[in-house]
Amino acid sequence: MRRLVPAALATTVLAAVGARADEALAAAAAPAVHIDSGSTAWVLFSAALVFLMTAPGLALFYGGLVRRKNILSILMQCMMAMFLVSLQWVLVGYSLAFGSDKAGIIGGLEWLGLRGVSHVLPHFDPATGLSYAATIPHQAFMVFQMMFAAITPALIIGAFAERMRFGAYCLFILLWATLVYDPVAHWIWGTGGFLGIMRPGGSGAIDFAGGLVVHTNAGVAALACALFLGKRRGYPQRLSPPHNLPLAMVGAGLLWFGWFGFNAGSALSAGGLAVSAFVVTHLAGAVGGLTWAGMDWVFNRKPTMLGVITGAVSGLATVTPASGFVNIWGALAIGVLAGSVPWLFVMVLKPRLGYDDSLDAFGVHGIGGILGSLAVGLFAVAGINGKQGLLAGDWAQLLYQGKAVLIVAVYSFVLTLVILKVVDLIAGLRVNEQEESIGLDLTEHREVAYTLID
Repeated sequence: MRRLVPAALATTVLAAVGARADEALAAAAAPAVHIDSGSTAWVLFSAALVFLMTAPGLALFYGGLVRRKNILSILMQCMMAMFLVSLQWVLVGYSLAFGSDKAGIIGGLEWLGLRGVSHVLPHFDPATGLSYAATIPHQAFMVFQMMFAAITPALIIGAFAERMRFGAYCLFILLWATLVYDPVAHWIWGTGGFLGIMRPGGSGAIDFAGGLVVHTNAGVAALACALFLGKRRGYPQRLSPPHNLPLAMVGAGLLWFGWFGFNAGSALSAGGLAVSAFVVTHLAGAVGGLTWAGMDWVFNRKPTMLGVITGAVSGLATVTPASGFVNIWGALAIGVLAGSVPWLFVMVLKPRLGYDDSLDAFGVHGIGGILGSLAVGLFAVAGINGKQGLLAGDWAQLLYQGKAVLIVAVYSFVLTLVILKVVDLIAGLRVNEQEESIGLDLTEHREVAYTLID
């Protein structure tokens, strides 16, 4: 207790000094800055929508798809991703991802602990003359990006569901967010990032809302996890059908609802670009679900609820990088691709190759992210956001997209394997056969989701 009191006092003093510094900075510069209240409100609301995607959206979606003895472990993993990455983002992650640098590899450390990240002033990089968002406070941009950072490693859960130790998972999430997510986010979205366009005279890959940074990155990492941990006990001879499809459908609906903030919020202003992104996001999700149902109907004779919600999520993931650059016709084409190409990976290639991607994190998010990132280079039209793809006459954009996909996929796959090996040596990644048979809810958390008695 004696040690806690000085520590608490020191923390209070530092917080007070930081608050006074921010207030002085705001007082000196705020009169010359125009903050748009409507855009600020839209970005904050969008951040809340993206939060909804992780918990409860993804948690219920993944939770309904596993066996009943493992649903709480999925919910815990999703919640812990939000807790851990939020703290990591404030302390160091945001600075690494969005701080400026000259080499284009990783952000600087000037924003550690959000030092200098104002709640009243927008971001501005005097070295490049670039701003992430000129009409909203810097902290609004920061917290919006925080929600992306939190959901991305949570997507990987789908590949190793029902077989990773919780303590090892927590360590994995922290290392992956710092060593994989933050650098990739900087390469694509950060000022000076070597793959993106946020640099003087910038030309490079474009990723409106996370096809590369989120879906390709997490999806390829998911494949690495599935291969490293190996198959679930009894797979594929004993299939593990979803224990609660209605719950998974609710989760998918919450994901869809949150995706409007994910994509339309990435316009970072309340205007026409946000409207366009909102519309094409919805259309791609609808067409993706419809196409997946059609594929099931034709090849398996029955459309399924599991197929419908998987196809919808695939459509939403695939349109994500293109949502700020394509019109409705591009969105329709992307929806058809999202409902057919990932279907082939999930329904045909995965069984033949034999890897156990439990909830198809790679098949949906990885393949969807790669497909959508390349689709930007095909379907982008200048009238939406100033960029155009191959069909509009710019073949170079497709080359930029292909280069970024290759670099991100290789980096994510290799670094994820390295992190998994390190975590396995430190904490032991996989539960034993008995624990897996009993279920992670009991063995890892001493709880059950469902009881037979009052």
